[in-house]
Amino acid sequence: MDKKLKVGILGGTGMVGQRFIALLENHPWFEVTAIAASPRSAGKTYEDAIGGRWKMTTPMPEAVKKIVVQDVSDVKAVAASVDFVFSAVDMTKDEIKKIEEEYAKTETPVVSNNSAHRWTPDVPMVVPELNPEHIDVIEAQKKRLGTTRGFVVVKPNCSIQSYTPALHALKVAGFEPETVVATTYQAISGAGKTFKDWPEMEHNIIPFIGGEEEKSEQEPLRIWGHIENGEIVKADGPVITTQCIRVPVLDGHTAAVFVTFKEGKKPTKEQILKAWKEYSGEPQALELPSAPKQFIQYLEDDNRPQVDLDVNYENGFGVSMGRLREDTVFDYKFVGLSHNTVRGAAGGALLTAELLTAKKYITAK
Repeated sequence: MDKKLKVGILGGTGMVGQRFIALLENHPWFEVTAIAASPRSAGKTYEDAIGGRWKMTTPMPEAVKKIVVQDVSDVKAVAASVDFVFSAVDMTKDEIKKIEEEYAKTETPVVSNNSAHRWTPDVPMVVPELNPEHIDVIEAQKKRLGTTRGFVVVKPNCSIQSYTPALHALKVAGFEPETVVATTYQAISGAGKTFKDWPEMEHNIIPFIGGEEEKSEQEPLRIWGHIENGEIVKADGPVITTQCIRVPVLDGHTAAVFVTFKEGKKPTKEQILKAWKEYSGEPQALELPSAPKQFIQYLEDDNRPQVDLDVNYENGFGVSMGRLREDTVFDYKFVGLSHNTVRGAAGGALLTAELLTAKKYITAK
């Protein structure tokens, strides 16, 4: 790419916004040129707006420190200075839907980390390795919005990234999961928190995360759906039931998964491991800048995957599986791990933006 595309971060002061900024440092295709947030941050330099609230383990990039934060609701002004935006705004769902479509109507593509548009029929919800074909529905969305280059694309919930890729690889290999039980053990950064912000989570487990179980059960079905009459129609199965538990871990969502296959479609253990090892998608074929070389890894040790050892696999863009074995009630059980704020949040959106750029949906204005 001859000239970097200009990127705006909506909600740039929050944890996911900060993760976007950290991931975009020295990106070969994209450059942060605008940061927008709430009115209380507007008018301050990014460094001053953050104050002591920088939550990443790497230092704040020098290139963004002096960018003056804009009011996210000043849509035309923000959109005028960028080629596209990442959205991580902290608003109600109705407010998010409205403002993301307002940005799209300025002919500015929106790649969103938010959940508000995940079930909008003509908005693709994308894991680039799993359902890149869903971006074709953007053409129908543009007609609805009355735009030529503006649109909204979203990424799915962070909790599903630790097991859906593993199931998807098996589906592609010809095996058909019929029933899935998944319990996710989710890091506190998924709530936008650190232990400094949330000291009551130390040495504690909370067996409820609002709305998370419904997302974990339904969003994989939308990923496995198809386009019909300009809308995404979700798949009928498999049947998925989940429990989502908050655990005292900073980054990394772990899943304990049980799966039964349709009659005659049960693979051997060797076939499962082969399907995981050989699976790759469009990001790998296109050699996108952030794409993991090996999307799914399997770890043979009984005590893996572990957050401490494995959460940053492939810079947090890969997913790790372990403990695959036959079960006495279901066909198989295994454990998965993904980085919830990289693969599951900002990084997933970044990889989606790279895919959209490679496919010429995102271009310079």
